[in-house]
Amino acid sequence: MRIASIRAEALSVPLREPFVIATGRVDATRAALVEVVLEDDRGRVAHGIGEAAALPPVTREDQPDLLRAIERASAELTGQTFERLDLFAAPLDTALAETPVARAGLECALLDAWARLAGMPVHRLLGGRAPRRLVTDITLPIADPARMAELAMNHRARGFSSFKVKVGKSFDDDVRALLGVHARVPDATFRLDANAGFTADRALALVAEARAAGLELECFEQPCARDDLDGMAQVARESGVCVIADESVRDEVDLARVIATRAAHGVNLKLAKSGGMLAALALGRSARAAGLVVMCGGMVETRLGMTAMAHVACALEQVEFLDLDTAFLLAEDPFEGGYRARGAELELTPGAGFDVRRCAAV
Repeated sequence: MRIASIRAEALSVPLREPFVIATGRVDATRAALVEVVLEDDRGRVAHGIGEAAALPPVTREDQPDLLRAIERASAELTGQTFERLDLFAAPLDTALAETPVARAGLECALLDAWARLAGMPVHRLLGGRAPRRLVTDITLPIADPARMAELAMNHRARGFSSFKVKVGKSFDDDVRALLGVHARVPDATFRLDANAGFTADRALALVAEARAAGLELECFEQPCARDDLDGMAQVARESGVCVIADESVRDEVDLARVIATRAAHGVNLKLAKSGGMLAALALGRSARAAGLVVMCGGMVETRLGMTAMAHVACALEQVEFLDLDTAFLLAEDPFEGGYRARGAELELTPGAGFDVRRCAAV
């Protein structure tokens, strides 16, 4: 395979509601759409697309950084040839060593094009079998507690019952929000996500409040700061809730630290923080081998980014938690294909690559 061209453009899609977490706020996606053209030794060409999704300050990269990094990588990588799929990892590592989000978008585009030339979905290219049933939660960003309860009711009417509730900014408001959602949607299950916003004591106090009110807690994602593994371990040990490491695990070295300190029961895989699908898939397999549960999630991404992570989920043997919802939170959808959604259930479409294309009007 030869890389015939690489280009990128800004991908900014407004959200229906501000996406507020403990550490920041975004009102539109801050991503880059990466497009590549691959040519095989028979002269056939395929176009592939990938999404590089920044979410500052969770990611060091922002949208302008992504565009500059892809432009530099294009100059280095265009014209290079690869005999096997695994051989393009090293050149990408060299060209995009300090920009994992940009690397993820470019790798996704290359995998999409490679799978299109092979005539198969990306998850099969990655060793997956038949697509698995995918049921996602839906996120409630931090807002006025009454508004969060109203949003939960709207999502429940559309078929969502598992709510990933962002917390960690104001303890009292967090409690009010959880109680309000529970009152308006009594059959809801909850996945708390503090985005590193709590101390261990505060996280345990929130769990106690939720339990006293009768909430069903599925998991607690990143309750403490990225490097506070002792605090994470305390929550994992004392809360009785499945603790998922997100910001604390970007690579295999981080995963080893979390396992050694028993800081979490599971790990959240994201393409942007791991630098692409291949690294996220390897991290997920390592986590499973160590007995950890796995969540597949993302930043604030469109249908394209969510589809890419859905293919990683299908390539893994088992995924306990799916958080592939952010395309539902956008005010518009610049893409079509990839999956069919029936409420919270996603069914991958059977076409080659990601089977995602830009809408005709875009």
